[in-house]
Amino acid sequence: MKHLIAPSILTADFANLQKEIMMLNKSAADWIHLDIMDGVYVPNISFGFPVLESVKKIAEKPLDVHLMIANVEHYLKRFKDAGADILTVHYEACTHLQRTVTEIRLLGMKAGVALNPHTPVTLLKNIFPYIDMVLIMTVNPGYGGQHFIEESWNKIPELRKMIDESKYNILIQVDGGVDLKNARLLVDAGVDVLVVGNTVFSSDNPAETILRLKKLED
Repeated sequence: MKHLIAPSILTADFANLQKEIMMLNKSAADWIHLDIMDGVYVPNISFGFPVLESVKKIAEKPLDVHLMIANVEHYLKRFKDAGADILTVHYEACTHLQRTVTEIRLLGMKAGVALNPHTPVTLLKNIFPYIDMVLIMTVNPGYGGQHFIEESWNKIPELRKMIDESKYNILIQVDGGVDLKNARLLVDAGVDVLVVGNTVFSSDNPAETILRLKKLED
C-alpha cells in the first residue's frame, strides 16, 4: 500500500482555518489529522467538538482524530457525531482498552491505539484483533513542533514484524517530528501513515510540501 499523508491542523493558522482545510481538500493529503487535548492527560488544551464539527462541514478527506484526553470512554459517540472517521485513543489513558476500541468500531469508526514514546509495542499484541491502526508517538504528546525522539526508531520495525506475523490488517502511523528528511526512512521502516504538522504549515507552499511527502521525492 502506498503510504498516506495526514496533515495535523494543530499548527495550522486558526484565524484562517477554513482556508487551510480547503487547501488540504485540494492537496495530495489523504486524511486530516486533529489532535484533541484536554489539559489533563497532556499539559495542553487544543480544541474540542465545535472545531471538529466545523472542520467536518468543509473537509473532503477522512477526519483522523487523535484523542489525548482522560476518560475517553465518555465521549466516543460525541466524536462520532461530530465527524470523526478514525478515532485513536492512548493505551496509557484507557483502563479497559479492549472495551473502548470495540465500542469505537461498533459506532462505525476505525479504531486506533496510540503509544507514548516510553511505552513498548509488545503490550499491544493481545489488542490486535480489535484495532485498525497503531499510532507511535515519536514526541511526547501535548505540543506541536517538537523534535523527533531518536529512540523511537527501534519501535517501528518491531511493531511491523509483530503485525505482519499476526496477519491482521493494521496500519502503523507515526506522529511527531516527521519532516522531509526522515519521511522516506520512516516509510522504508514500515510506516503506513505519516502525520505531519509543522513541516507542512510552516512551509512557504504547504500543498507542494504535502505532495513532496506523498511522492517522497527530493
